[in-house]
Amino acid sequence: MSALSFALRRSTHTVTSREQRHVAFWGGTVGQLGAVELVVPALEVVPVRDRDTSGAAVTGESVPPSSFTGLGYRGRPRLARGRLQVAGQEAALTRSSWRTSREGRALRIRVVGREYRYQERGNRRHHVLERAGARVEMARSSASVASETLRGTAGGAADSVDLSLAILLEGVYTRNLSLRGAFVSAPGRLLDRLGG
Repeated sequence: MSALSFALRRSTHTVTSREQRHVAFWGGTVGQLGAVELVVPALEVVPVRDRDTSGAAVTGESVPPSSFTGLGYRGRPRLARGRLQVAGQEAALTRSSWRTSREGRALRIRVVGREYRYQERGNRRHHVLERAGARVEMARSSASVASETLRGTAGGAADSVDLSLAILLEGVYTRNLSLRGAFVSAPGRLLDRLGG
């Protein structure tokens, strides 16, 4: 795939239940892959009675479905106890919370026979997903979960799996991929976990 740029815009759907009040949707067309949508929190990937877990999901015309579930924080799943599925396959996730550099704190992902590295770039609004020969850069219009636009640029041999995964990770709380972000968000995550 040659360089591809795209934008997903936030929208709201009619509320049909109390649980859906805070659900956000980002959708748009991603090149030849057609329509793609990110949903956060994706209630369909979380057990109904599980109040501690949150989820995010990506679906589309020509992208493999992907989902991430983890301990919830402000409506998004965190990396803590995270489970990632891409194209029906469970991913192996590793990261080092003891490293100080963004590169050292990167999330490492093994799924569908590929190895990825996902890290914060520049600031908390910019992330990059890389594997050998492929790269997808993502940017939010704001740092908030309610960001109006998610923009992406794919290059190299990036394909539908790479794009599904990169878009999905924008719906995950990844502030602790930088040391500063980990320090800033620690008190809130602790209070949230304690029910405060």
